[in-house]
Amino acid sequence: MTTPTYTTTLPEQTGVITFKGSPMTLLGSDITVGSKAPEFTVLGNDMSPITLSSSTGKTRLIVSVPSIDTPVCDTEVRRFNTEATSLPNTEVLVISMDLPFAQKRWCGSEGITNVTTGSDYRDASFGGTYGVLIKELRLDARAIFVIDPSGTVVYKEIVSEVTSEPNYEAALTAAKQTQLAGVR
Repeated sequence: MTTPTYTTTLPEQTGVITFKGSPMTLLGSDITVGSKAPEFTVLGNDMSPITLSSSTGKTRLIVSVPSIDTPVCDTEVRRFNTEATSLPNTEVLVISMDLPFAQKRWCGSEGITNVTTGSDYRDASFGGTYGVLIKELRLDARAIFVIDPSGTVVYKEIVSEVTSEPNYEAALTAAKQTQLAGVR
């Protein structure tokens, strides 16, 4: 059986991630710490657009997961939902390829109220722009980006094995340090 792929003109990155031990290809540009965060558009639970500029002036902790309704993603979203209450002036945005309706249902049934979910299913705008779109699966890879209020990427983690959890402490520390830097 061959792995389905789709045609794209996005740059390809190999050797960055695996899925259950199999190498995968990431599509999109390699966003670097210190660079200006590029704009993207995902869909909210009510089908309205969510963009990076929707939360200008706040720290953005963007959590990319393959599918919100899987065990590792469930654990990750729950953790960030809990931690979001200790991150003032921070928008925690969880992005996946799940349909907005599925995200809304899952968040409602699981009591997730402190994070915003965004669906990348329509255009893969986030995945392609941030270099986390998995070519072989058409899912977004597990990744975290912290963007300061001025729009600069201050932290990035692309989890090397898609089925593993991210470094929560490093991401949370980056978000908190961004807040402290803004207070000075």
